[in-house]
Amino acid sequence: MTAEHTAAPEAGAPVTARTVPSGTVPSGTVPSVTVPPGTVPSVADHRSRWVALVVLCTGMLMIVLDATVVNVALPSIRNDLGFSQSGLAWVVNAYLIAFGGLLLLAGRLGDLISRRTIFLAGLGVFTAASLLCGVSQSQWLLVAARFVQGVGGAMTSAVILGMIVTMFPEPRERAKAIGVYGFVASAGGSIGLLVGGVLTQSINWHWIFFVNLPIGIATAALALRLLDKDAGIGLASGADVFGAALITSGLMLAVYTIVKPAADYGWSAGSTLVSGAIALALLGGFVAREATARHPLVPLRIFRSRNVSGANLIQALTVAGMFGMFFLGALYLQRVLGYDALQTGLAFLPATIVMGTLSIGYSQRLTMRFGARRTLVPGLVLVAVGLGLFTQVPVDGSYATNVLPAMVLLGCGIGVAFPALMQLAMSGATQRDAGLASGLVNTTAQVGGALGLALLATFAATRTNTRLAAGESQAAALTSGYRLAFAIGAGLVVAGIVVALVVLQPEGQAARQAAGDSAVAGEGPGEEDLAYPNEPGAGSAAARPAADLAENRTSDGRREASAAFEPAGGP
Repeated sequence: MTAEHTAAPEAGAPVTARTVPSGTVPSGTVPSVTVPPGTVPSVADHRSRWVALVVLCTGMLMIVLDATVVNVALPSIRNDLGFSQSGLAWVVNAYLIAFGGLLLLAGRLGDLISRRTIFLAGLGVFTAASLLCGVSQSQWLLVAARFVQGVGGAMTSAVILGMIVTMFPEPRERAKAIGVYGFVASAGGSIGLLVGGVLTQSINWHWIFFVNLPIGIATAALALRLLDKDAGIGLASGADVFGAALITSGLMLAVYTIVKPAADYGWSAGSTLVSGAIALALLGGFVAREATARHPLVPLRIFRSRNVSGANLIQALTVAGMFGMFFLGALYLQRVLGYDALQTGLAFLPATIVMGTLSIGYSQRLTMRFGARRTLVPGLVLVAVGLGLFTQVPVDGSYATNVLPAMVLLGCGIGVAFPALMQLAMSGATQRDAGLASGLVNTTAQVGGALGLALLATFAATRTNTRLAAGESQAAALTSGYRLAFAIGAGLVVAGIVVALVVLQPEGQAARQAAGDSAVAGEGPGEEDLAYPNEPGAGSAAARPAADLAENRTSDGRREASAAFEPAGGP
């Protein structure tokens, strides 16, 4: 398929994307899809749209970096402010509770009010809270500022993927843009280890927060200039205050249960069971509320999409396994091999470089040629193999022999899998639900990561204590615990592969189903409401899904050599 856009439209004017599915229309006939005003941000030209993507991804990078940068600086923060070990955990937990609890609500508010407005407000809150964190000289002020920082982080990151999808309606450009976003979202954590080590060792811990100030201000200024105003569907279409209270409190309590009582006292402890049961009751009440509300905050029809449900489940499983690698892998390097913070950050650098090369340079070509489903599974296999290699790390391991090969495999797998996964997660969402789907993707990543880390850390600690009691050295006992955690992480990724093979649909089919569900519910006109507006419409006998085109197949299943579907300069 080729797409040929007319001259840059004026603000608010309809944009007509002319699409030519090879072999489906007579010569000289060009079907068109008209995207209504407000569907695609009216950026001035092709170049400014990509500059706007850089702005969005810079905002996302600032949020992602913060999580791991703080982890590296925790020992310095404890020494400076006099935190106890249990009190120090709240520097991380306060952020996670606010962030994980508000992602879904923030994403939906972007649909209802304006994604641009929510993004800018989140940047302002996050940047101001970073200043408070940096100047903190007391424990309570730092913990409170971290909570507010989590609120801003949720508002900013929840709407970014939805904005990208609507900003790039042409499938090839969208695939490339999501590849850039996928790199930032997945590699930011390992970059944070390096940045945190440099700032903490060269200056002091306050600067891990101060560095956000110029970045946040510059990002906001550019966003005001480059991101066009978008109108939400209106609070009347989903202003369910009671539902918002249920989902926010339920998610916050669920994250708290994972990071505090479960981590401190175990999963069978009374406090864990009680808070977990209350969280489940709140979430169950939210589902019941949304099923009966006239204007639900989260229309449950979005979960009818196999791609939305399946991709989010895969995201949770994969991130759960990956969090164990980043966190426990860093502990292995530090506590067993004796690396300092900066060396640990450098150790993860090869994975980051490979991730960036594949996400930005090749993931778009792969998904356009083979389809997101067929690209996702091999990427997940590489991730599982990389984690499998980590299960063999010895006490006296060598970086070049025992760590680097696994890092390269993980970088390859993440660089290929995550952009494809993002496309699949968004392919089942309509235009009006793009912010909700974006917030949902971030929520499952956050909750899956927290749950996975708590689970893997618990198993690792139990194995380590057992080996210590048996008389093994501390290094040997720690290594045994980490290896068990890596094995469980690999198993979680394998479970994600099974879900991908059984549940996921071609993107075009999922998009048509989402538009049909929206039309049946009386909430949208159909094709122009798709988050993927350039895909051929449902019900057109001549049109084929973009996913089928991406596989370069004709209607009778034969391979099609379409030069129009190759990237400039060849594959």
